[in-house]
Amino acid sequence: MKVRFVAGVAPIVPDLASARSFYVDALGIPLSDHDYPATFDFEGVKHFGLWRLEDAAQACFGQPGWPNEVPPPQASIEFEVDDVAAAAAELEGKGYRLLHGARTEPWGQTVARLIGPEGLLVGLSYAPWYHEAEPGAVTES
Repeated sequence: MKVRFVAGVAPIVPDLASARSFYVDALGIPLSDHDYPATFDFEGVKHFGLWRLEDAAQACFGQPGWPNEVPPPQASIEFEVDDVAAAAAELEGKGYRLLHGARTEPWGQTVARLIGPEGLLVGLSYAPWYHEAEPGAVTES
């Protein structure tokens, strides 16, 4: 068997209204208005991985243990945005609490993270390597 791409991501949500408010109203993802809100008009996943909880804790809190006062996430999902700081500020303005604000990781990715209403670790991200040599991009000779 050869897995070719991630076919879908669907948070399992205990409160559909809260999740819809976050993913549609706050993040602007074009989900349908059905009993199972979904979209097929959202560009594909660029990364899939297995992230150890201690590594996620280090990335979010700068420590190897997940803090007891924050429920541990069951998964993470990252959304690529043009301006991480602006996106993070927008979510904070809508009442969402960030685990950490926009910062550039040692590998060059800028990311801010929060826990979504269903318990997913949600990242707002800008990874420069996804934007290199895009169609129409100007490159130096």
